[in-house]
This record gives sequence, C-alpha cells and structure tokens, in this order.
Amino acid sequence: MSEPFAGFYRERRVLITGHTGFKGAWLCEWLLGLGAKVTGYSLPPPTTPSLFEQLGLAARVAHRLGDVNDRAQLARVVAEVQPEAVFHLAAQSLVRQSYVEPVETFATNVMGTVHLLEALRQLRSPCAVVCVTTDKCYENQEWLQGYRESDPMGGHDAYSASKGCAELAIAAYRRAFFNPAQKPVVALASARAGNVLGGGDWARDRIVPDCVRALQRGEVIPVRNRQATRPWQHVLEPLGGYLHLGQRLGVQLGLAGQPEPGRVPGDYASAFNFGPDLGSNRTVGELVQEVLQHWPGQWTDQSDPTAPHEAGKLNLSTDKAFHMLGWQPVWGFATTIARTVDWYRRTHLAGPRNAPWRELAAADFAAYTAAAHARGMAWTR
Repeated sequence: MSEPFAGFYRERRVLITGHTGFKGAWLCEWLLGLGAKVTGYSLPPPTTPSLFEQLGLAARVAHRLGDVNDRAQLARVVAEVQPEAVFHLAAQSLVRQSYVEPVETFATNVMGTVHLLEALRQLRSPCAVVCVTTDKCYENQEWLQGYRESDPMGGHDAYSASKGCAELAIAAYRRAFFNPAQKPVVALASARAGNVLGGGDWARDRIVPDCVRALQRGEVIPVRNRQATRPWQHVLEPLGGYLHLGQRLGVQLGLAGQPEPGRVPGDYASAFNFGPDLGSNRTVGELVQEVLQHWPGQWTDQSDPTAPHEAGKLNLSTDKAFHMLGWQPVWGFATTIARTVDWYRRTHLAGPRNAPWRELAAADFAAYTAAAHARGMAWTR
C-alpha cells in the first residue's frame, strides 16, 4: 500500500475551522498522522468531555481560539497561516438547537462561511478549500431515492436552511471570485455528508451519545424519533472523502503531482455528496437495536407529536464521488456500530484517566485504511 492521498498532506500547511468539534478532532488526528502542519481555528470544545481534549490536540496543533463570526480575527489567522489546504467545519450543527437559536445558527453557518471565503480572497498562493455542509441542505421531499448534487437547496428548519444558504454562498464565490476557468489561486469545493458515528462524540441530541450516556448510567435509553431514517456512516467515511477531494483540488492547482488527463479544475471545484451504502439507511429504532447487540440494555419510545419538525427520510446519492473520485463507502452499518460501541465500552471500562484514546484512534485509522485499500479506493493507491 502506498502512502495515503499520495503523500499530498505531508508538510502541507492545513487550516481547519471547527477543529475542536467531533469531526474536527478526528480530522486533526488523521492529518497529523499524515504529516501535515495543522492549524485549528475554533471556539472552545463544545462538549464536556470532548474528543479534542481526550486526544490532547491543543498541544499537538497550532490551536487558535476564535469565532468565525469575528471577520477581522479570522482574516488575520488566514493571512498568517497562508494555508495550502483549508477544511471548513465550523458550524452550529444541531437541528434542535436551531429552533432555540435561529439567528445565531444563520450567523455562524452562513456569514461565518462568507467571512472565511472573503479572507481566502486575499491569498496569493495556491490553496485547496473544502467547505463542509450537510445532507440536510437539500429541499427535503421525503423521497426514497437519494438526493443528487444538482437538486435544489432548501430547509424546513433554521439549521437546514442555513446550510442550504451556505451552499449558495459557496457557489457564488466560486463563480465570481474563484472561477476555475480563470485559473484562480483558490480551488473551492463543498462536501455534503449525513449523520456520522464514531468514538468520542459527546454532543447533546445525537442518538449514539444519548445511548451511551444512558447505558453508562444503567438507565433506559430515551428514543424520540424512532421511525426517522438516516444515512448512518462512520466518521472516517466522509473525512476520507474530504481529504481525497482536497488532494484532487491541490493537484489541479499545481501543488503536487500531475492533473488527470481529461479533467479540468472545475470538475473538482464543485459539490460532492459523501454518504453510506443503501444498507446503512436505517431507522433510529434499528440503530438503537444494533447498539444494544454490543452493549446490552433497554430503550423506550419517547416520541413527541409536538416536538420540532425533523426530516423523516434522508438519503444521498454518491454516484458523482464514485465516478470522479473513485470514492465509495468502506464500512457497512454493522461494522460502523460495532467499532463505535467498542470505543465507548473500552474507554468506559478503562476510566477517563486510563482510556487509550489515541491508541483507539490509531486502530480505527489502520483498520479503515486497510479495508479501503482492499476495496480499491483511489486514495490508498
């Protein structure tokens, strides 16, 4: 097996916004393992405990505390770092919280993205940029088929609508300021992924952390939306897609390697879905039952007909990522749940002072990369 992502990230200056969150911490850990020089810009960790702190990342990356709503500070960090790759993950990421704080949700998810894009306009050296949004950016029609990148943006709630707005802002900046036909220094793509699972997520109102908290206390798991279907995937699935997309953008900018014959920069400077296989589109009730196969306990239906609206069916089509990036899901539903629950059980039994956080992360990276290589994933060759 060759070096993942063709060694693109080794010694590369990488900026991650939202690096103290669940996905951000995993991405930091992966990039450090790839030899990148990582700078993070974010608010303090949003949960206690947090994977960011459990992995000791504050001492291992250039850790900058700040808000993407602070345009001036964000611009200073971008100018100082002069990144060669950017992964924008900073967001208000909870649907239910957006009902309580709709203004803050729009401010962070839309204007926070615009502030970053405006700062990137000042760069004078090549930079590959992947802005992460969500599968909920689409106008949800409760379809059985998966949404495609060309489907309309929308949103019933402030979170979903704000992410749809962010996608429109990204597309506008790409056309107006980072047009691939005009050979810009910034290559800009967006990435849309769904509900991610994995060790170290401690957010409120997410089903697996809710399950784990109840199981650790020996309590019955409360399930509020058992019939809702989601495209569940391990956190490493979309992160691998983001990293591969960033690499391809970088190659097209001339940062490394040779562009693919027949491809033009605009092929990659666009939107991509990263979702699981169809077998992983399961209801919340099915997910809880699968968790209980690995950590015995009980659950109770706490459906509330007066609760804020959340999408019932939500699937993604990943044909574009498959045909253009050679990307496809690696771990199925059963493997994702097994590895996720094993992480929580092992750290719970070891206790917070002795839990092998980094060893568990390294084991997941190794197992996932080996499985991806076995499936012929392009980024492993």
